[in-house]
Amino acid sequence: MTWFTPTLLFLVAWLAVFAESQLAPLRTLLGVPVSVLPALIVYVAFSHGLILVTALAVMVGLWTDSLSGSRLGSAVAPHFIVAFLLNTRRHLLLRDQRYAQSWLGFAAGIVIPLGHAAILHFGPVEPLFGWRSLPQLIVLGLLNGAACPAFFILFDHLRNTFEYPALPGVSAHGIREMKRGRT
Repeated sequence: MTWFTPTLLFLVAWLAVFAESQLAPLRTLLGVPVSVLPALIVYVAFSHGLILVTALAVMVGLWTDSLSGSRLGSAVAPHFIVAFLLNTRRHLLLRDQRYAQSWLGFAAGIVIPLGHAAILHFGPVEPLFGWRSLPQLIVLGLLNGAACPAFFILFDHLRNTFEYPALPGVSAHGIREMKRGRT
């Protein structure tokens, strides 16, 4: 992995957080802040190692909280938990299937806002969400379900273009031969 992909991922995440805070007309039209960060978290969890996954989840959570009215650090845990669970179970899931990417993006688009809301409402006994929240969660899920395959296509194409392909596993035994005994 080169420096290009992580830099581009952090740049896209930063732009997504900024766009989420600046798209007020779209937010009022849909009734929910437009966020494609769960889809980006799904892509990173499937495509990169745990260090980059953790760094991106923490930065996305802190950037989201810094531009919203929520407490600083409250969005870190839901992003990290989803990213960590997907990263540790990525060998069991279908990474190259578009329908699996869509469903995982849909699920992350619902679970991350629910986790963030649960953390914000931790303490006093209040209803976590009402009937009005269900269509908002479905809109977020559909948005991230559509954005997740797009992220996979875009970033996989960029990785194939700008990074060297991995060499096939050539063992040392195939390269040189040791002669033993008399020649």
